[in-house]
Amino acid sequence: MGVRRFETDIAIVGAGGAGMAAGIEAREAGARVTAFEIAAEPGGASIISGGGCLIVDSPLQRERGIEDSPDLAFDDWMKWGGPSADAVWARYYVEHSLNDLYFWAEKLGVEWSSMLPQEGNSVIRWTRPGGAGRELTERLIEAYRARGGEIVPHTEITGIRIDNGRATGLGGRNLESGDSVEVHCGTVLVTTGGFNSNLDMILDVRPDLAKHRIMEGSGPNATGSGHALIREAGGYLTHLGNIWLYVYATPDYRDPSGRRGLVFRGTPGYIWVNQQGRRFHNEARSGAASATPALLGQDPCHAWGILDAAMTETMEVADPRYREGSKVSRARIAELFANSPFIANADTLGGLALEIGVDETAFLDTVARYNRAFDDGLDAEPEFGKPLGQSKKFDTPPFSAIQLFPLARKNFGGVKTDLRCRVLDKHFEPIPGLYAAGELAGMAGGHINGEAGLEGTMLGPAIFSGRVAGGWAAEEAGYGAGFEGNPDRR
Repeated sequence: MGVRRFETDIAIVGAGGAGMAAGIEAREAGARVTAFEIAAEPGGASIISGGGCLIVDSPLQRERGIEDSPDLAFDDWMKWGGPSADAVWARYYVEHSLNDLYFWAEKLGVEWSSMLPQEGNSVIRWTRPGGAGRELTERLIEAYRARGGEIVPHTEITGIRIDNGRATGLGGRNLESGDSVEVHCGTVLVTTGGFNSNLDMILDVRPDLAKHRIMEGSGPNATGSGHALIREAGGYLTHLGNIWLYVYATPDYRDPSGRRGLVFRGTPGYIWVNQQGRRFHNEARSGAASATPALLGQDPCHAWGILDAAMTETMEVADPRYREGSKVSRARIAELFANSPFIANADTLGGLALEIGVDETAFLDTVARYNRAFDDGLDAEPEFGKPLGQSKKFDTPPFSAIQLFPLARKNFGGVKTDLRCRVLDKHFEPIPGLYAAGELAGMAGGHINGEAGLEGTMLGPAIFSGRVAGGWAAEEAGYGAGFEGNPDRR
């Protein structure tokens, strides 16, 4: 074992969406940039995300006749996030989302293709590419590399070197060779993501969740390593208990720890029943602000997602194992349905009730009432008001039930930064040479969302804050004039 030494202007720790956006910005300013990634491939949590970003006054909105503005988006944001939302960062993002995320990403080859309504928004503004988070992140990686940015994989960074109060480098090791890694740089930028793949850390900051089965649900390496690095370097961490949980995942039966959750999508027509065999929520309201409290209120705290054969044909699993590049691996999904002890299958609805141990009479009555809404030609089923436009009757066997548990997905708290993404210490003074962005910084600034987030206010601000951090890290290292952007301040 030896020592691998690196000299660079900007050292980035973590090569996910925020890190790649930062690298692009810094390279365009003329700085040498080296990104160190613990995994074999870059991408982090953003590459497995749904890809939705909150965009204000976009061309897609205008095409639909939707009138939006930064003022309206800001009001929605603050009402939803509450008093702990960072108003300065929220305003900064909504004013820059159009020109400095939407159009900027388009220039990198991202094709924004669709919008969906999301809870808390006065108008539809959740916008995503056709290839979801994978497309967006892959375009960022490609653009970073095309500009000469370097990515060093299999590298665990274990410390930030501080000389005379300034960040000047990194220490770590190569996980393949065992070699030590020494990095000397002008500025350090940490974008390691959140900690929702570290159940111990989740329960440490949220002991109230210990009574439930909570699954780990972020990128595999989102374990809080960056939080430890920043804390040791003197940075201030804030709002760590603001964890966003979702109701769209089942345990990964291949995970020996039993902690990892598999996120699935593409099943708008499914319904949820509790262990008593009854529906308890409007499944179309799947955001964490409404669906998660509904699930946490069940006893026991899990649900069954009920699908028929036609619904399973459109299901996707947001995990690399269940994809073949950009395509869904139907064979792997079939394997999951056949082998997971958390998924039951039956040729009849009565048989499915027996498989999952719910009250058969209550379950069959629940499904019958739901099906009756289609027979009656209703636009929404009357029990919980779920719109039926994207749904269908349960009439195509075999039928399946997927056991759902709360999944910790996003961190709304993290490293406190200023508007230049400089890491602040306990006195709220910037630590020279040290920057943080993305989910490590609670998506941006430390707590841009507060206690609740409008959907799209996670990935969007994470990538945008990466741009901001990259521009200012380059400026401090002697390159460019910092991030300026083109705000929309109508």
